[in-house]
Amino acid sequence: MIKIKKLSNIILLSTTLLFTACSVKEPIIKVEKSDLKNTTKYANNNFIDQNQETNKYLKRYFTPWEQNKVTYSKEEATWGFSYKNKTVYLENHRLASQTWFEKQIENSNFDSYNTLLKKAITLKNSDVRVFPTSSPMFYNPSKAGEGFPFDYNQNSAIKINTPIFLSHYSKDRAWVYMQSSTVGGWIKTSDIAFVNETFIQNFKTGSYSVAIKEKFPIYDNSFREYVKLATIFPKFEDKYIIAKKDFQNNAIIAYINLSSQSVQNMPIKFNSKNRIKIAQALLDEPYGWGGLLNNRDCSSFTQDFFVPFGKFISRNSRAQTKNGKYHDISTFSKKEKKEYIKQNGVPFSTLIYLKGHIMLYVGVKNNEPLAMHNMWSVRLKNKFGEKYRHIVGKASITTLEPGKNLKDFDEENNVLRQILGIVVL
Repeated sequence: MIKIKKLSNIILLSTTLLFTACSVKEPIIKVEKSDLKNTTKYANNNFIDQNQETNKYLKRYFTPWEQNKVTYSKEEATWGFSYKNKTVYLENHRLASQTWFEKQIENSNFDSYNTLLKKAITLKNSDVRVFPTSSPMFYNPSKAGEGFPFDYNQNSAIKINTPIFLSHYSKDRAWVYMQSSTVGGWIKTSDIAFVNETFIQNFKTGSYSVAIKEKFPIYDNSFREYVKLATIFPKFEDKYIIAKKDFQNNAIIAYINLSSQSVQNMPIKFNSKNRIKIAQALLDEPYGWGGLLNNRDCSSFTQDFFVPFGKFISRNSRAQTKNGKYHDISTFSKKEKKEYIKQNGVPFSTLIYLKGHIMLYVGVKNNEPLAMHNMWSVRLKNKFGEKYRHIVGKASITTLEPGKNLKDFDEENNVLRQILGIVVL
């Protein structure tokens, strides 16, 4: 259910247009106006009380400013130390030595856990790292599905204007361990500013807008950031608030102008027009493992889709199965799974889950259930049993069997076969 300037150019591929490079072309499904109308009428415009859900969302969003410490145990916060027992490659594709890991663990400075105890805000879109370093961690880069973009030091990413609570600095003070409302980990010290109660009072205006476009620039005298869809901006009169910092790294309120084409009052109505608008903004965005390079992976895609509507869902795919009523269909045949999803899934308010991946159900076309998701690749296997990947690398709308008509399609890795359940939000 997507609206683009030229509807005749919209193509829903069982993978993507990239498959034209293959010897067997993937059949395409074109979207017409009638398809959009037909799909729309099956969506539930009132699946949530949007004002109530938005209040809950914002309460959660500001939770770090209500804390007096990071709430993870030290054991939970240091979960990433287990990578030292794994075979990990660095950016030069050389094995990470035990000395390298010892250096990262030493720099993590967890003897100082929960000693800084300061509230802060992000000044830009920020990577959240497992270790306090920009160095990536890969599994064997020579294997299909490993290497870039699967940097296992990338835990997640958070947006500009995000309230956070700080535990402690790394020993080199280049990084700070923080907790946001959705994730914890290391971000660069240069990405944050400390907040006090006066700043918090002025920032929490009670009127909030949300970005409905993807990667548009904002300016505070000079360029500040490319804003991602789902970013929240407090509104004061006809201006919007972001933070900047003084020479002591304290946050100061800054007022900027934003177009009504880029932001709207939160929540926006959960109607056909807006669902199409948000889907359109997210389609074709490059895949980004853990938010790498300011992009999205599968679960941040589904998470951010719902933010403009005021609905919170968790950050990773497994956790998202607990954000609604979960229907276990893991024992069903492929045919039974399709029929169950068509009968029980509600377009644009149902998630489709398989281990390590999650998709947004968007309706039916030519009797095939369709999903919108940010995916990296389709797994293939040649006649010699050698496995390889066909890269999709972006947010796409596909059938539940992406790549089925591709040469070397690997039935064992058929997405439909691997679907475990659906989540009706």
